[in-house]
Amino acid sequence: MNFATGAFAEPYNAHTIGIRPEHLKLSTTTGPWKGVVGVAEHLGSDTFLHIHVDGIGLVTARVGGDFPVNHGDTVFLTPDEGRVHRFDQAGKAIRS
Repeated sequence: MNFATGAFAEPYNAHTIGIRPEHLKLSTTTGPWKGVVGVAEHLGSDTFLHIHVDGIGLVTARVGGDFPVNHGDTVFLTPDEGRVHRFDQAGKAIRS
């Protein structure tokens, strides 16, 4: 799971948010989080990307195997709103 705090968690009324790699939508043109691909691991039906996201750090994303990116490309990520896990300052899950 990927974790983000601060300005990235505030819109979700949380101290920290967690998002699984498969719950991130990727685009080469638009999205709220911007990053640079460090590793693109093409595995047939899936591609795993290790992305250095501004203000968060390393984020892992899982996309379809035909997603057209390589090392050094800029990408944009959008968390699936219904799949964001929220945590308070003590690290305890916030239930809706």
